[in-house]
Amino acid sequence: MSTTERPRILVVGGGYVGLYAARRILKKMRYGEATVTVVDPRSYMTYQPFLPETAAGSISPRHVVVPLRRVLPKAEVLTGRVTTIDQDRKVATIAPLVGEAYELPFDYLVIALGAVSRTFPIPGLAEQGIGMKGVEEAIGLRNHVLEQLDKADSTTDEEIRRKALTFVFVGGGFAGAETIGEVEDMARDAAKYYKTVSREDMRFILVDAADKILPEVGPKLGTYGKEHLESRGVEIYLSTSMDSCVDGHVVLKNGLEVDSNTIVWTAGVKPNPVLSRYGLPLGPRGHVDTQPTLQVQGTDYIWAAGDNAQVPDVAARKAGVENAWCPPNAQHALRQAKVLGDNVVSGMRGFPQKEYAHSNKGAVAGLGLHKGVAMIVMGKMKIKLKGRLAWYMHRGYHGLAMPTWNRKIRVFADWTLAMFLKREVVALGALETPREEFYEAAKPAPAPAVAQPEKTQEKAKAS
Repeated sequence: MSTTERPRILVVGGGYVGLYAARRILKKMRYGEATVTVVDPRSYMTYQPFLPETAAGSISPRHVVVPLRRVLPKAEVLTGRVTTIDQDRKVATIAPLVGEAYELPFDYLVIALGAVSRTFPIPGLAEQGIGMKGVEEAIGLRNHVLEQLDKADSTTDEEIRRKALTFVFVGGGFAGAETIGEVEDMARDAAKYYKTVSREDMRFILVDAADKILPEVGPKLGTYGKEHLESRGVEIYLSTSMDSCVDGHVVLKNGLEVDSNTIVWTAGVKPNPVLSRYGLPLGPRGHVDTQPTLQVQGTDYIWAAGDNAQVPDVAARKAGVENAWCPPNAQHALRQAKVLGDNVVSGMRGFPQKEYAHSNKGAVAGLGLHKGVAMIVMGKMKIKLKGRLAWYMHRGYHGLAMPTWNRKIRVFADWTLAMFLKREVVALGALETPREEFYEAAKPAPAPAVAQPEKTQEKAKAS
């Protein structure tokens, strides 16, 4: 439908902000008031806080993703990428999964691309590293870790075993600490089924350039998290970084060198680099520069929020913190998306914009089954929890924050079944190359060797 018939609201990105903003706009709009178009290279949204539990097998991978077309039946969902934006003509260039790129006109624009892994030019990282930004990576990590146990159990070569059973995680924030906690838990359970592999044979290493882990929950709980992981045999090296990992040979700046088949990279995120091609005002770290109303600076028809936006933290600034910006987490993304959706509808109708202001409610982190840390902020009071109670808070908060009741119920069902059934420890590595076996079977059979005549064979022997 062309924009001459009705205005088009183009939502670039179908992640947490894109999904919730589109739902909010559709809910607030009158019938036929505008066309909402969502563009994303994936046809689903991933709830990233659940990726560590997905990697550990506590939640089914299908239950942490939300299909966009099912949740946004009244929206136009396009599977592709927005490569460029012409603000003068109000036209976006769409590159679909197949076929040639085409132009799509719009009247209002929402930038919700999210973030990508922040990497550095470390030798070997691109070839050896495993990220944790998507459900595909979480599934791949789970299969990879279990395959390493299979490898170690099937050989007596100590060098191969040592390399297979050494797991290196770079990054001690939420993603890194939660992932190593969950994966160590899974590997500990899986080792019970191997005759020649035990937890004592494994080596888990967590590396961070900062002087602490889990900074989001404060220094005391961060220290507890560090001590807890160390009590489970995890080696933690702070104030250091990885210099190289060519062919799995990990070299840390503090001099430690180990060989590992598993190098998980969770050292922060950065805004999607494609933003630099949109002609939008960007902050010093590449985020879209926005007003407190989530409108992009210098525009009245473009909004941005979430991990790709530099949003002023109004609540912190009122409290006296200068140049405070909203941190990139699910807590802010959810609330920003709702305000953004309301402001898009208000802007379309010519009404005033509302500022986004939200005080931090705390943070929760899971470190494996029945283990976690939580800091709950209630006014000026901070409640700090650890252990099983914090783990319940972590699951309760994120379980309720999961989009749609369909997915909430499925996630809670996974958790409930896990209370009565043992964790699955099956590696499905063939998922990455599902056609390989069929390809081998379909190859032409080699021609049979032609038998030499008896006389020819005798002559050959005589010669």
